[in-house]
Amino acid sequence: MLGIIITILIGALAGFLAGKIMKGAGFGFWINLLVGIVGGFIGGNVLAWIGIHWGETIIGQIVTAVIGAVILLWVISLIKKK
Repeated sequence: MLGIIITILIGALAGFLAGKIMKGAGFGFWINLLVGIVGGFIGGNVLAWIGIHWGETIIGQIVTAVIGAVILLWVISLIKKK
């Protein structure tokens, strides 16, 4: 149960930070959470592909999720422009 709560908190924080980085504002708790969780998956895979492993620390998980969420928001912005 604690793992789920930590995942939700990391996802929400990562989505909020990615929203600040990409647009200057967050999207609300639920969208931030979704972006952060999907971003964590994307970030984990992208970083693994290029050989970066930060371990299972909270800071490493947050940074990984933020990187993935920024990538996700960037791809979405490219799609919306077309």
